[in-house]
Amino acid sequence: MLKFLLVLSIILQLVAAGIALKLFSVTKYAVSWILITIALLFMVFLRLIEFLPFISNFEPDYFRELYIWIGVITSLFFAIGVYLIQAIFNYMKRVETERRKTEKRFLSTIIKTEEDERTRIAKDLHDGLGPLLSAVKMSVSTLEQLTKDQRSRDIIVNASESVDEAIRSLKDISDHLSPHVLANFGLIRALNNYVNKIIQTRQLNISFQTNVKEERFDENIEVVLYRVTSELIHNTIQHSQATSASVVLNFTNGELFLEYQDNGIGFEADRVLKMREREGSGLLNIQSRINSLKGDIQMESKPGLGVRVSIRVKAVKK
Repeated sequence: MLKFLLVLSIILQLVAAGIALKLFSVTKYAVSWILITIALLFMVFLRLIEFLPFISNFEPDYFRELYIWIGVITSLFFAIGVYLIQAIFNYMKRVETERRKTEKRFLSTIIKTEEDERTRIAKDLHDGLGPLLSAVKMSVSTLEQLTKDQRSRDIIVNASESVDEAIRSLKDISDHLSPHVLANFGLIRALNNYVNKIIQTRQLNISFQTNVKEERFDENIEVVLYRVTSELIHNTIQHSQATSASVVLNFTNGELFLEYQDNGIGFEADRVLKMREREGSGLLNIQSRINSLKGDIQMESKPGLGVRVSIRVKAVKK
């Protein structure tokens, strides 16, 4: 039995040495795996010496001092190797930290680029189509005054109303792309305006509460929280079948806390996020935006119980 155990021990240590040797070429601090490989080979050597009396007249006691020294060296190599492996894990941790920082910088760059493009398109619409529609409106109004035929006047009035609707639509599109209220007056005024517009459409009964007055915060924070809130409200209107929702935004101890709730049909949050992870979704966009601010987001939802989203972001008043 002892003979079998010695053979098994030798085989296992050789396998372990082979694995450690393979790791030599694929990891940083390769010397750690070299030392561990040598230590394992020393252990194999000791097991072989212990095995020799079973097949010969060899007396291991003659080399007791050598065994002690080999044991000391083996322990030393293991200790150094394990210490260097710890350095490998520390290195991996630093790499992961740097990767996350790079990812957040990348997300911030994407979001900034997106907002810049939104602003450019909104400006082009406002400065390009806006004056053209205004000129058409003036021409139609003049034509209405000059026309005496009632049928023609009715057609002109209809055209005038269509131009008015086009101007309103253009303004709504421009505001959605780049809300001038957000840029000029800040997050609170912009959210108030957005919520009031939703209420006027009667699509959703929504309330907005905050302890923030006219304070301003970093532009990136204001833009992200505005986009996140509007995305949450949009998701509620499109998917949740909710009748009411609430937005609470408070500033406390250097942090902005945003809490959003609705009374919709809800969903299985973990399953939906995993299902849409590959294809992308509004929920994942929300998470990405908050991650770009190094913020924290918690999403709770169950079928029939609506949704609750809690967001915390560090912020400093301007």
